Amino acid sequence: MPMVAAVRLIAAREIRVKLRDKTFLFSTVFFLFIAVAATVLPSVLAGSPDSVAVADQVAATKLRDAGLTVHVVTDDDAAERQVRDGDADAAVVAGPQVLAMDDVPNSVVRALSVSPPVRLLNPDALDPVVAYMVPFALAFVFFLTAFTFGLQIAQGVTEEKQTRVVEILVSAVPVRALLAGKVAALTLLAFGQVAIVSLVALVGMQLAGVDAQVANLVQPTVAWFLPFFVLGFIMLATLWAGVGALAARQEDIGAASMPLQMVVMLPFFAVSFLSGNDTVMRVLSYFPPTAPTAMTIRIFHADTAPWEPILSLVVLAATAVATLAVGARIYEGSLLRTNGRTSFATAWRTRSTVA
Repeated sequence: MPMVAAVRLIAAREIRVKLRDKTFLFSTVFFLFIAVAATVLPSVLAGSPDSVAVADQVAATKLRDAGLTVHVVTDDDAAERQVRDGDADAAVVAGPQVLAMDDVPNSVVRALSVSPPVRLLNPDALDPVVAYMVPFALAFVFFLTAFTFGLQIAQGVTEEKQTRVVEILVSAVPVRALLAGKVAALTLLAFGQVAIVSLVALVGMQLAGVDAQVANLVQPTVAWFLPFFVLGFIMLATLWAGVGALAARQEDIGAASMPLQMVVMLPFFAVSFLSGNDTVMRVLSYFPPTAPTAMTIRIFHADTAPWEPILSLVVLAATAVATLAVGARIYEGSLLRTNGRTSFATAWRTRSTVA
């Protein structure tokens, strides 16, 4: 069977299996829920503006300017009746005095309060919460996807090896075609999952009326994040397949994959906790394991020259090619060894005769 046809056959098989996998479907729904919760729910839970009954026109103007819903009534008695009947959350009567049933209407009090003028020296600065949460969300998505999909790749390879199904597969297709098909299928599924979640998040931001400044930063950040995600995932996927081939039983995967787990986990924590250090982030944005998150975080903060993301992608692509070669050699050298866990050195020295 030609190599391309074999890769296509294996990839199609992996995709069919994965689309019926409850873990994959649950993780997709979970990511979509997080995307909706982070963008749409805040505005939904915030509810409509407080409604205020008021007879004084000057007070009514102040309340409208503060974004409150104003019911202009004939007198103070009518304003109080609206609060008692539940037609308004609060009322403003002569005094001035604010009336409410059982909770202090802070938004009304703030609207009527006299505050000193404020001059912002950096009016374009992002809200600190937004400045932290958006980069953290991108780092979390890459970490969780690379970890869960990678672990599933390793488990699938070990299961095929443990049940001897792999011996049937390699009798029909080359070992490299088997590996390439698996990596291609899982990369496509992971990219599709992240792309759908990104699209839902962007649409949610539009529906929720997110601040235009934030939206203008998020959109190009997500556009850059997708190619970084694909190359970063490919860089790790073949290594996960190699780890799965090293193990002879499912119980061996934890020990065999520990170094690779560190490669996935440590960059996530490094980027999460050091995102405020410009020098460290500049270095991490060119270090392949952390580049998919560190560079996109810098893009979000508009802290990159136009050429920097391109150079980082080139470095990441070259590293992905190198890891493909390493992972393929480990995969070939250990796939058909079923008499216990295979060491890295043994797998590196020997290759399957059917490769």
